[in-house]
Amino acid sequence: MDNVVIAGAGMAGLHAAESLREAGFDGRITLVGAEDERPYSRPPLSKEVLTGTGGGAGVALRDDAAFDALGLDLRLGRAAARLLPGERSVELDDGTRVQGDGVIVATGARARRPATELAGVHVLRTLADAEALRADLDEYDRVAVVGAGFVGAEVASSARALGREVVLIEAAPTPLTRAVDPRVGRVLTDLHRDNGVDLRLGTGVSGYEGAGGRVERVRLADGSAVEAPVVVCGLGVDLNTEWLEGSGVSLAGGAGGVECDALGRTSVPNVYAAGDLANFPHPRYGGRMRLEHWTNAGEQAGVAARNLLAGTGAAEEYTPVPYFWSDQYKRKIQLLGQAAPADTVEIVHGSPEDRKFVAFFGREGLLIGVLGLKSTPKAMRYRPLLTERTTWEDALAAAGARAATP
Repeated sequence: MDNVVIAGAGMAGLHAAESLREAGFDGRITLVGAEDERPYSRPPLSKEVLTGTGGGAGVALRDDAAFDALGLDLRLGRAAARLLPGERSVELDDGTRVQGDGVIVATGARARRPATELAGVHVLRTLADAEALRADLDEYDRVAVVGAGFVGAEVASSARALGREVVLIEAAPTPLTRAVDPRVGRVLTDLHRDNGVDLRLGTGVSGYEGAGGRVERVRLADGSAVEAPVVVCGLGVDLNTEWLEGSGVSLAGGAGGVECDALGRTSVPNVYAAGDLANFPHPRYGGRMRLEHWTNAGEQAGVAARNLLAGTGAAEEYTPVPYFWSDQYKRKIQLLGQAAPADTVEIVHGSPEDRKFVAFFGREGLLIGVLGLKSTPKAMRYRPLLTERTTWEDALAAAGARAATP
């Protein structure tokens, strides 16, 4: 193998390139990225970039010297347009083709945009998105956030830190409804209200209205309206898989994405997938999953890169403990494993009233997840319980033993 093409210049793409070099690959690595920027970290976009405590230079994943040492053939500002396995190449959106004996698909996702062209309506996925939103937050004092997922909740927190009035709109009865059981979601509802956020739960959005080309209000499905000159929409993502159509790479149903095995292999030889769009089997959680998390992007890309080099001798399976975090109102929320759907929820340390606790989540008699709110050391020490099938009773016993230890 002399040439590897990595399609996608985000967290997964960078880690794939680094892992190839660390494994001794000295051939050409072509890194293709639709954005003009070198790989950068997305989590700070909804936090430091919006609040003004970080900017373009602060979000870079590597300094120039470390990045240049990888010796990459960089194709930035160019998107992958077609995968051509028969020709061992990837065609870019300018018509050029780059050769690849192996390909790592890491093109990730893009923010789903609302059906409006009004100025002042934002999504948040890229550095350019964050800078445009920050400019509006500097000019206007009131913002409506549509969607109380992780991005929406973090934007609400950052806007409040800037002293802006915030209305948070969510169709579900609690925030983070897809990721967290409603019994804990209610605590997060209170956390927003503690910090002065006007929450509108249980109603969706029917449209956006304005005059002179700029948004003035959000019309809700219940007939009411929220006046706001700035709107941020956290409506989920669309996966960047269109360029793979017709290539022979199997695209998954359900959670969507690129179907791959636990080694990262797709249905096309020497084509591997990693990051937000990789749909892979996980024996401890049953069925398949797709993870849109910072840690997953790096870890899965490393496995895919090493297995690509190993070829038919590949043996490194990817069966992680899913992990992500969110910073809201100077509190860190951490989730290990899964927190929804859950049959059983129990607070094993702290209390919701103090906004500081560790919660266990169980399903079908097994521990499936651990969530910590402002409880990083306690939450993280239960990670080993999730690396294997731990019964609910054994998990509670471990928590009791831990709680009794000074």
